[in-house]
Amino acid sequence: MATIQWFPGHMAKALRQIREQMPLVDILFELVDARVPYSSQNPEVALAAGDKPKLLIMTKTDLADRQRLNEWIEYFKNHDQPVLALDSRQNNVAKIVTAKSKEILQDKLAEEQAKGMKKRPIRAMCVGVPNVGKSTLLNHLVKKNVAATGNRPGVTTGQQWLRSSAELELLDTPGVLWHKFATPKQGTMLALTGAIKDSLYAKDDVALFALDYLRQHQPEMLKQRYHLTDDDLDENISNPDLLLTITAKMGFRDDYDRASERLIFDLRKNKLGPITLEVPADLNEDGLNE
Repeated sequence: MATIQWFPGHMAKALRQIREQMPLVDILFELVDARVPYSSQNPEVALAAGDKPKLLIMTKTDLADRQRLNEWIEYFKNHDQPVLALDSRQNNVAKIVTAKSKEILQDKLAEEQAKGMKKRPIRAMCVGVPNVGKSTLLNHLVKKNVAATGNRPGVTTGQQWLRSSAELELLDTPGVLWHKFATPKQGTMLALTGAIKDSLYAKDDVALFALDYLRQHQPEMLKQRYHLTDDDLDENISNPDLLLTITAKMGFRDDYDRASERLIFDLRKNKLGPITLEVPADLNEDGLNE
């Protein structure tokens, strides 16, 4: 599996700004992709946060496998990590996030009240990997289009303060990755789900990873989408040979790069069914994907 990495200068700058602004906020909202809820957490952000309270917000839940999503919710709860699994477009998302923030910060808020301090809005910093859906969530928290959205990494380019309500203020930050992924698999999963710029990795490597997953977990969806037979999915057929078969079925002749790109985009757009590429059982004692 090829090593994939992306950490341009603007991400280094964004991480530095996150560290500088962290003392100004009460809580950190880290958005993670529900299809890769562990691997889309940024270890550099965790270091910058220190002991700062954190709410993990799982986005793109409509694209995720529901059973696996529930496993991750249970995992995070068992590790004392407050978590929400959201469809960012639901009407009551602001109420849900505000209520959870007040619950996490209840001791601090009670202490301020006991000291006679004036009631103020909770200040939250919103962070996440590129293309995690942060701008979509923020627009629904603020109830207007204040953050640019797009199904590609790198849409948000600078920090900005946004007001959700009298009870919640939000610091938006650009999507950031980190210097080196823990494993090649982590980089491949982030590429497959759209966190890494598409021009920076070999499409066939990522498509072969996707094929391996789909053969194991969603073979019927694979057959339906690309008009495959049971013989095409025979266990003796290698993933590269299967990719060539799919390329031909798509009418792309031997242009497997084009077929690889189509497969990746089909998976992202949920045309191969809901997916979650990792489960808690994948983690070893060091917390790394096996």
